This record gives sequence, C-alpha cells and structure tokens, in this order.
Amino acid sequence: MNLVLKLIAGIVAGILIGLYAPDFIIQLVFTVQNLIGQLIKFTIPLIILFYIASGIASLPKGSGSLLGKTVGLAYGSTIVAGFIAFLVASTVLPGLTSGSGVEAVEGEKLKGFIEITIKPLFDVMTALAIAFIFGIGISATNATGLRNVLNEAKDVIELLLSKVIIPALPFYIAGVFAEMTVDGSVFSTLKTFGVVLVLAIIMHWLWITLLFVLTGLAMGRSPITLLKNMLPAYFTALGTMSSAATIPVSLRANKANDVSDGVANFTVPLCASIHLSGSTITIVTCATAVMLLTPELSLPGLGAIAGFILMLGVTMIAAPGAPGGAVMSALGLLASMLGFTDAALALMIALYMAQDSFGTACNVTGDGAIALWVDKFAGEEGLVNPHEKVEDSLS
Repeated sequence: MNLVLKLIAGIVAGILIGLYAPDFIIQLVFTVQNLIGQLIKFTIPLIILFYIASGIASLPKGSGSLLGKTVGLAYGSTIVAGFIAFLVASTVLPGLTSGSGVEAVEGEKLKGFIEITIKPLFDVMTALAIAFIFGIGISATNATGLRNVLNEAKDVIELLLSKVIIPALPFYIAGVFAEMTVDGSVFSTLKTFGVVLVLAIIMHWLWITLLFVLTGLAMGRSPITLLKNMLPAYFTALGTMSSAATIPVSLRANKANDVSDGVANFTVPLCASIHLSGSTITIVTCATAVMLLTPELSLPGLGAIAGFILMLGVTMIAAPGAPGGAVMSALGLLASMLGFTDAALALMIALYMAQDSFGTACNVTGDGAIALWVDKFAGEEGLVNPHEKVEDSLS
C-alpha cells in the first residue's frame, strides 16, 4: 500500500510539474523518465526468460496427472477470466470513455536533456521460446547445474525489480504525467481512471462468485460457506498485496473447506505462482481502456485479442512476486502484440498498481476453488482421502 501511495504522489507531482515548473525542471524529469523506461524495456525479456524457464525446470517429477490437472485448471481459469474481462470491458467502456483521449497539442515538444536507448538482448517472443526450450529440457534431463544457473539468474532479476525498478516507478509515472500535462491530455485521461478501476474490482468479485457457485453446485457444497471460509485469505491478500505472504492464511482457509492436507500443501503454493485470474482481469480491462484512450491504438476484435490473452496466461507464470510484478511481465506483450507506446505502457502501470491489492486478493481466493477441484480429482484417483479431517492429520 505504501507503493500505491507513492504512485499517487508521482501522478500528482507530475501534474503539478507539468502545470507550474520551469522548462529545465520538466526536461530533467523527462530525462529521468527516459532512463527508467529504457531500463524497464531492457529487463522485460529477462523477466520472461528466467522466470518461466525456472518455473518449468523446477516442476517436480513423479507428480504426474495431478500436477497437470492443477496447471491446466489454473491456466484455464486465467484465460477464461481474461476473455470475460475483454467482453465486458469492450462493451461497457466505449460509452464511458467517449470524448476522452491521449491527444497531444500541436507545437514543439519539450524533451529530456539526453535520450539514451538500451536495446534488449532479444525480443519477447524469443525470450518465451528460449524459456520453454531450456525449461522443458532441464526438467527432462535433470540438469542440476543449469537449473541452479536459472534460479540464481532469476534471483538477480528479482533483486533488480525489488530494489531498483519497482521503487523507481513513481518517478517514471511522474514523468509520464508531466508529459501528458504539457501536452494538455492529462485531465481527460484521469476522469476515466476511477470508472476503469471500479469496473475491474466489480469483475473480480463477479469472477470469484462464479468460480465458487459453479464449484459448490458441482460438488454439492454451499457456495456461501466455501466463500465465507476463504474471506480471511481475501482480506489478508488485500492488505499484503502478495500471494506468497498470504500462503499461511490461505492454507488454513482451504483446510477449513475440507481440502485434504496433502492437496492444500501442494496446490496453494503452486497456484500462488501460476494462477493469476484477478491480475489478468485487471490487465485486460486496463488495456482495453488505454486502447480506447489512445488515438494511435485501435480496439481489436475478439479474434485478434485471443492470441494476446492466450499468451498472457502463459506470461503470468513469469510474474514476479513483487507488487506490480504481473503488469511488469505483461508489458512486453502489450508492446509487441497490441502496439502499446511508452505513454500507453505508463498508463497501464498506473492503472494496474492502483488496484493491485484487489487483483491479488482475487487470485488468492480463486486458488481455493482450484484446490477443491484438485482435491476431488485426488480422491477419485485414490491418492488422498479428500474428506479427511484436518484435526486427524494434526494428531
């Protein structure tokens, strides 16, 4: 939440600088924005490469069909949530954003004192291809040395994110909003922010409700009771903005829903990394809004957006655990597949970070529905007794 407040402060500071600061201050802010933006662009393919490759290479052997079903359920939930989000957002938002847009005024623009270009080592699709080749290969050959290299490289990128890029985001956002203020487009853009955020949060709640209603009906359980037991995990994630930090509470909530100990201990940590339906809802909703606000971009049809959502579901596996990690992982796809400009990417970061805690809470709560289904499959396969009492296992 401290980061959210800093981002809001960055937006306010950027607007004030754009309105009242002398030109050399504005140029200094633009210079800082350029440097941070180039670092973000350089890092995106590395995030995708090392996080996805490390995740695939670390999948345990011998877990068989149960692991496959868990991953399949998590991926299916993520992409279905993404498609629903696009259908709702593309229907609702055009009427709400009409008359708004990121339109620059005519005339010479201020620029930073210096503009540095840092080219990524490879593009996003190349990073994905390398990640899958090495991830699957390391898992198949049990190449311990390469697995350690991937894990250590991932730790380096995570350190860069948590200590440099994420803390620098408020300054980057300040530069973007200063630029929008100078261009005269900031207020028309800001007035749609609240509507977009409220829509995303409502869709989170509707998605959670849909998951547990369908799960409860299929299993002869009360959806209200299942949801009530997951509320501690929801509110913990709302406060921590971290799926990983919520794992202890989420484990207790799932066991309260009669998920067996073995299944809960297996699915909750795994889904905390690979099931990001709430984050996907937010990214798709915010991306739809940004495309409507940006004249250079056009809103694609369902067929065109399908490839983006399917790839986004894969890329979410690479999302770092830091606040804002999901949107950082998605920036490469937004730029390469949807043509997002630097200004559009900055708007995505600002919109996403403003509700990151709600997206995380949706992710964690949705994990509970997946755990119930995995528990059911495990019981059918005779791997565990899906209705064993928690107190029996603790005795």
